[in-house]
This record gives sequence, structure tokens and C-alpha cells, in this order.
Amino acid sequence: MDLKFQRNLQDRKEKGSLRSLLSFDKHVDFWSNDYLGLARLPQVVDVKGSTGSRLISGNSEVVEEVERQVAAHFQSEAALIFNSGYDANLGLFSSLPQKGDTILYDEYVHASVRDGIRLSFASSFSFRHNDVSDLKKKLQKAEGTVFVAVESLYSMDGDLAPLLEISQLCKEYNALLIVDEAHSGGVFGVEGKGLCQELGVVDSVFIRVFTFGKAYGAHGAVVCCSDEVREFLINFARSFIYTTALPEGIYTHILHQLELSKTEDLRKQLQENIACFSGKMKSQLSSENSPIQIIEFSDLNRCKLKAQQLQEAGFAVKAILPPTVPMGSQRLRICIHAFNTKEEIDQLISMLN
Repeated sequence: MDLKFQRNLQDRKEKGSLRSLLSFDKHVDFWSNDYLGLARLPQVVDVKGSTGSRLISGNSEVVEEVERQVAAHFQSEAALIFNSGYDANLGLFSSLPQKGDTILYDEYVHASVRDGIRLSFASSFSFRHNDVSDLKKKLQKAEGTVFVAVESLYSMDGDLAPLLEISQLCKEYNALLIVDEAHSGGVFGVEGKGLCQELGVVDSVFIRVFTFGKAYGAHGAVVCCSDEVREFLINFARSFIYTTALPEGIYTHILHQLELSKTEDLRKQLQENIACFSGKMKSQLSSENSPIQIIEFSDLNRCKLKAQQLQEAGFAVKAILPPTVPMGSQRLRICIHAFNTKEEIDQLISMLN
């Protein structure tokens, strides 16, 4: 029997890019998305089973009240919580754009968005990463209702989308802008309400997606949208309809963590640590105020070796390899947190420079 999956695995091994699970519980954390350190706090969560999907037995007044408060926090008319950011993007992009519509997406947008687009009946085209001119060219040719998909903070590159320019362009061409704020929620904006809020473009954005498993230290994700879009997703987003709901305790935990994230002290400390790191690095590719900092390597083996050296020295740092990133752009992904000490940052830099 010709087992193609075996050949695929062997191909990954030969290219040196085979993925594996790692665990460094006692290492200094420079790899997690727990930017504010909220996941490290002592937590008590009611994990009783939800018993069914939201449309059957997994819904309650408590859950809907949580969604109302989450919507209010993010200055949104309505909100719908999904089990994860992946589920949110999958359900959103596979159901909302219709046949005859067009989806334009940044070439570096998250895999969950791209997977949702694959399931859509709409036409789809990528535009060059953060390239407003290329997006404009694509908008001029787009047909039907046009959706534009970007991340506010790109998870594998650490750079910020030019949201002011993109939102203005979408307004000019009557396109619907969808912004994934997975990595900017809790980090940017007043009370951590995201980069759209910080830049004052919330009213120009059709949909924002926030995930709670990163800076908020919880789980799940929310689509911030209009009442009409919320009702549509409840009826047509298959990743919402056909999955068991989160336990009720997870919803209340989201609200609890959202409240903790409002303190500005944690964001201030995070930005001080980011400035400490980026200011002392001889070269870095990310935005100066981004918690995700990237060190690229032209040679894959050098990248893997440097990650191994850092891990052996007690630092939890991950090498990001193709196909997660384009061939030839393998990198170390350094995540800075509010809880990292100046001494830890200096020790990491000494091994990187």
C-alpha cells in the first residue's frame, strides 16, 4: 500500500522542518502568548460539562450576559463567543462571504482565516503583506460584496497592520474590513481594547475577532459585530452550530480575566520590557512596541541550533520553520511579557547578539 502520509513525514524530516511537541516548564518564558502574565495567576474555574451545543443545551442566561458585557467592553453592538480563535475564523469566513463575493486577504494572515476562506463559495485573492498599494489594485478589480481580512498584529512576524490606511481604503471602495485582534487584544488600546480602538478606527471596521487564550490568560474567542451578523453566524457558522459549547464556567472566567486585563500597570510594564529588548538588539524586524520580536536566519540549521542553545541555557524560545513561515525566512520568535525581568531580558540578548 502506498501510504502518502508516510512520504510526507519523511519529506519533512529530510528538509529539517518536522514539527514536534516541546515542554519547558522550568524555563524562562520567552515563547508564550501570555503577554500580561494573567495565565500565571491562581485560578479557580468551574469546569462542569456544558452538555451540548449552544443551540441545544449549552446556552444559558449567564452565557448571554457574558456576551453582552464582552460586547460592551469592546465597544461593539453585539458579540458571539466561539470555542477558539480557529473556530471563530473558520465559521466566520466559511459562512459570511457568499457566492459572487470577493475576499481579499493579507498574504500573511492566520491559517484559520485561510482555512475558512477555503470553505467559502466566494472568490478570494491575497495581497502583499501590509502593502496598501497592492490592496488598492485588488479592490479595483473585486466583484460583489468585498471583504478584506487582516490581522492587527501578525503572530509570526510581530509587525502591525497599517490599519488607518487600510480602513480608509475600505471605506473608499465600500469594502467590509475584518480585523483579527488575537495578539493585540489586551496589549493595545485603552484597557487593552485592541489596536483598532487605539487608532480610532473601530467604527470603520465591520468585524473584530478577539481571542482569550493569549493576553487574557483564558480560553475561547469572540466575534465583535452587529446584531444582524451575530444572528447570521448563529444560523450559518458550522463551527459554532455543530460543536459542544464551552462550559459555563469558562464564560464567566473570560469575564473575570477581561476585568483583570483593564489595569494599565501591566501594559506599561510590558511596553517597558519591549523597549528594553528592542532597544538593545542590534537588529530586529518587528514593530518597536510589539510583544512579538523576530530574529530571522538565512540558514535553517543555524536557526535550529540557536534555538537549541537558548533552550539548553534555560530559555523557552521556539524556532519557527517552513512551512509555517516562507522558505528561507526561518526565525526565532521571541515573546516579551510584563513578567520578564530586566536581568532575564539582558541574558537573552547576550546570547542573541
